[in-house]
Amino acid sequence: MRALLAFLLATSPAFANDYQPVMDKDAFLELVAGKELRNGLYDLSLFVTPDGQINGDALGWKITGTWSWKDGYFCREMDWEGYAIPYDCQLVEANDGRIVRFTVGRGTGDSAQFRLR
Repeated sequence: MRALLAFLLATSPAFANDYQPVMDKDAFLELVAGKELRNGLYDLSLFVTPDGQINGDALGWKITGTWSWKDGYFCREMDWEGYAIPYDCQLVEANDGRIVRFTVGRGTGDSAQFRLR
């Protein structure tokens, strides 16, 4: 079960098409600062803080991690209650400031979509 959710933390289907790339750290922080990133399908809730921390939970298990902004990409490394989620740099895109999408492999892989609350 944990392996499946860890895979889903890294990938999930994207649904909307009206996304605009978020290319700089300040724009990213303006988008997510103080907001919960929520994916109800996987009962996943994350908070990305300006000081480079990631905190949240999925299916009742704690998620922690760190992030940085490099060359226009959100780069993160996380741990889900002892299960390491490897370092990856992701393309960030936003849809009307309500939904944010992260695409692994610098935008070449699968995507995960989160509602901002």
